[in-house]
Amino acid sequence: MQILLLGSGGREHALAWKIAQSPLLDKLYIAPGNAGTSTCGENVPLGVNDFDGIRKFVLDNGVDMLLVGPEDPLVKGIHDFFLADPLLCKIPVIGPVAKAALLEGSKDFAKQFMVRHGIPTAAYKTFEASGIDDGLAFIRSLAPPYVLKADGLAAGKGVIICPDEESAIKEFTAMLRDARFGQASAKVVVEEFLSGIECSAFVITDGISFLVLPEAKDYKKIGEGDTGPNTGGMGSVSPVPFADATFLGKVEERIIKPTINGLLQEKIDYRGFIFFGLMNVKGDPYVIEYNCRMGDPETESVIPRIKNDFVELLQAVAEQKLADHRIITDARTCATVMLVSKGYPDAYEKGRPVKLEEPMEGSLVFHAGTIIKEGEVVTNGGRVIAVTSLGASMDEALAATYRNVGKIEFQGRYFRKDIGFDL
Repeated sequence: MQILLLGSGGREHALAWKIAQSPLLDKLYIAPGNAGTSTCGENVPLGVNDFDGIRKFVLDNGVDMLLVGPEDPLVKGIHDFFLADPLLCKIPVIGPVAKAALLEGSKDFAKQFMVRHGIPTAAYKTFEASGIDDGLAFIRSLAPPYVLKADGLAAGKGVIICPDEESAIKEFTAMLRDARFGQASAKVVVEEFLSGIECSAFVITDGISFLVLPEAKDYKKIGEGDTGPNTGGMGSVSPVPFADATFLGKVEERIIKPTINGLLQEKIDYRGFIFFGLMNVKGDPYVIEYNCRMGDPETESVIPRIKNDFVELLQAVAEQKLADHRIITDARTCATVMLVSKGYPDAYEKGRPVKLEEPMEGSLVFHAGTIIKEGEVVTNGGRVIAVTSLGASMDEALAATYRNVGKIEFQGRYFRKDIGFDL
């Protein structure tokens, strides 16, 4: 089988690493990929939203399956594009159609979906610029802190938690009136604050059946102690100690099954991954957000714990035979720490040479924002490299990861030293 994987981050390197191990694979292409994915397959210089270029490449190279890593091409309709083309429509796309991808592409759509299907989530209201005064009144009716969410895609940075009314009013106004997140904040969801601890659940679904993948917890804040602005993610761990069988049972019964059944009831064809961003509130799970793909950097901690032939699972999704399979999970703990560029998540430097040795004893190295330039690995993004380790305990996994993080060097390198601190 020949597979084309779209994306260029740490998530895609982890997926490429896993796919490359399958005896069912003949050839793996990654578009556009990064310096790390080039060791798993062939990088292709195509943008993830270059649908016409992707079409030509798929047809010219006999690609048998398209796996979509990031959310943007899914929300923009890459799956629908394939279905509408007589030469592409028989080629399976692992990733939902645009209507289903609205679970991530529109926070308001997702909240309405949850309300319709009785899925536990925070109380909320949605506002546009024309209703800014109503939004300010709603904020004043709530107790602090306040949760503000840009309705559309904002690269994982569109959620702001404000500690007091004054900052909430300022941020709400900046999002709606001043378009802080561009078109993404043309609508803003204002939510009540849920007090608890976060974790992420994942399923793979063929539109009928689903399999639950290992859970994970990621760390969004740039600063240690969970301080500073949100990032795309600074690290992750799997499994999550507080997510015991009782809690995960509640997640499946109250959240996963109603989501899958809701999609079926609304005749929304969903084939691919669903990410559930959860809050554990006194032992009960609430949905903070959906993603229409695997998380990043959670993927770097989840994928190494899956023992299945991954291509076999992808085939089962395409053929709607997922019910014939089960997930085989490594019982060990997996811990990931992300190294980022100076200035991230704001303006950051690029083109800095990266010094590292691969393979790295005791750890996996997943590239994110890297490219090969004149034969040398250099930085090309805010999040540069993820270091992942498996261990008999979380302490053992984290110790191995941090030991090897210290062996990677580039100018302006930064990483959090407290991943897993709260667990």
